[in-house]
Amino acid sequence: MAARPSWEGHLRLSLVTCPVALWPATSEADTVRFNLINPKTSNRIRMKTVDAGTGEEVSRGDLVKGFAIAKDEYVLLENEDFESVKLESTRIIDIEKFVPRTSIDRLYWDSPYHLVPNGKAGIEAFAVIREAMKKKGMVALGRLVMSTRERVCAIEIEEDGLVLTTLRTAEEVRTLDEIAHPELPKPDPKMLDIAEKIVAQQSGDFDPSEFNDRYEDALRSLIEEKKRGRPVKVSKNREPDDTNIIDLMAALKKSLEGEGPVERRKAAPARAKKAANTNRRKGKAA
Repeated sequence: MAARPSWEGHLRLSLVTCPVALWPATSEADTVRFNLINPKTSNRIRMKTVDAGTGEEVSRGDLVKGFAIAKDEYVLLENEDFESVKLESTRIIDIEKFVPRTSIDRLYWDSPYHLVPNGKAGIEAFAVIREAMKKKGMVALGRLVMSTRERVCAIEIEEDGLVLTTLRTAEEVRTLDEIAHPELPKPDPKMLDIAEKIVAQQSGDFDPSEFNDRYEDALRSLIEEKKRGRPVKVSKNREPDDTNIIDLMAALKKSLEGEGPVERRKAAPARAKKAANTNRRKGKAA
């Protein structure tokens, strides 16, 4: 299926506007998905909507949404109720403010979209807005309506376009102060020195291709094995034992000498990536 923009409208900075389109910057198209199957018949399972009190089946078309206010007590909302509070889709992303990127806590960043000109009309205005943002090194904050919901968004520079990321609201973000956690002790200077050397030793640039989803790759390999009728080998991965008291200094020294799990796994990603790519090609060919 050909990709389509998620949203089309206009980007506006004061009196300057230009037509734009939002395209999803991420995809789950290659994610392994399953259906529930009756193993006796190999048929898919169809879910039914059943009244929890009477046990009778109810047509989905007769159902309404309810908000729980107490146990077994709900405020019922009809389609007309939702229409009454529906926000008008203005099809305009209004830039309201410019802020440094570092001022936005990363917990607030949500879903990214590529923001690009929609056709040639207004492309000069888009280029001017983008270049001004680039020279000032600022992130634009704005609002847009997507699927009847108003979203606050951040817009920043990327390659030849802009990237728009929807932001979570303050109510959606849980800070560390709300979570019970122990106070951290002051690190031993000698241990800290070794730890800093390990960090320097393992430093480098971020390469997303190095971090494949090993569970997803294992699932694809498992499916291939089952398709061929081969017996499945049970994995014997061991979880770390929290009760196993270790000599922290000795562990740090061994890690510095290259005896840590990261060093032992360096050869694994290439094999896993090759197997994953092979399985994906077979899956698409099928």
